[in-house]
Formats: sequence, structure tokens, C-alpha cells
Amino acid sequence: MASITLRNLDDEVGTRLRVRAAGNGRSMEEEARMILREAVGQGPLPEKGLGTAIHELFKPFGYVELELPRREPMREPPVLD
Repeated sequence: MASITLRNLDDEVGTRLRVRAAGNGRSMEEEARMILREAVGQGPLPEKGLGTAIHELFKPFGYVELELPRREPMREPPVLD
């Protein structure tokens, strides 16, 4: 199970969280978990990867063939004496 630490939480936000948690009969930690669950949803994770998603996003713009520069032989490394 993942864990998270929140730093630099505004005092007002902390107070509001404490009041909300008390109103719901939960600890602040459990209230924060509930808020995060609601925010990110419980639906299934995407089935396709990031590369596929990016490809599908730009596919309508067409394919571009880039000209590769000609490769030259490597230079001799410097001699360090």
C-alpha cells in the first residue's frame, strides 16, 4: 500500500480538514484518503500506454520523414600526458 506525506499544508486547509473529518466521524487521515479516492476515481486504469496515447493524439497530423544528418568518423581522442 502506498503512503504519502504532505508538507507545508496551509493552516486554514488543515483546520477545514479537521472540521470536515470530525463532521463525518473520521480521523483527518481517513478523511484525506476519502477525498483522494473521490478525486482520482475508482474506475479502471487506462489499458494503453503513454506512447500509444501520444501516437494516437498526433496521428491525425500525418507522418513526417526527418532527414538524418550524414555520420562522420569520430575524431581522435586527445592525448593527456
